[in-house]
Amino acid sequence: MKIFELDNLGLVSPEKIILEEISLSIEKGEHLTITGPSGSGKSSLLKVLAGLVSPSSGRLFYQGQDLEDLDPVSYRREVSYCFQQPVLFGQTVRDNMAFPFEIRQILFDQKKVLAALARLDLGPEFLEKPIKELSGGEKQRVALVRNLLFEPKVLLLDEVSSGLDEKTKTLLRTFLNDLHQAGVTLIEVTHDQREIEEAEHLVTIVEGRLAHE
Repeated sequence: MKIFELDNLGLVSPEKIILEEISLSIEKGEHLTITGPSGSGKSSLLKVLAGLVSPSSGRLFYQGQDLEDLDPVSYRREVSYCFQQPVLFGQTVRDNMAFPFEIRQILFDQKKVLAALARLDLGPEFLEKPIKELSGGEKQRVALVRNLLFEPKVLLLDEVSSGLDEKTKTLLRTFLNDLHQAGVTLIEVTHDQREIEEAEHLVTIVEGRLAHE
């Protein structure tokens, strides 16, 4: 079953053509890796898939439905986007962990949160830790856990391993592989050569166009 179908997708800004004639099918449960030179449109494509940016032309279908016809809030619960630079808010890690429960109007489940943090080697002491005291790698892991407290159908990853040390990268890869095995569709943008070499399905974007599948 196709989870995404991109039909001649285009994206333009007043200054330039960002994406041009992107046609691509992504199967449910697939792990798709997107690479290409800096500024080629990879992150923009991810933002279109996330529903954060509307395409200028063409159509995008999610599970057979045109994205324009879907409720944005429901869509973003199923399709989760992780930024290259983690965006945290509030004062503490707890503030970030509480947010997914609040938007679903359900009670905060501390046991569930602590178990999720532990999967990325973040102990219980992190729950009350101030955001300003976290390292870059810790912020990235906290952002990822927050996005995955309620498992999405699709996880979009924009160079989330960039700048992480090897130990943290290994933790992250194991975590993502577990999600993939559980049936989550992964779509990630990367420049990491090892991730590119190990890609299950690789596409390359050059100057806004799909170079090859």
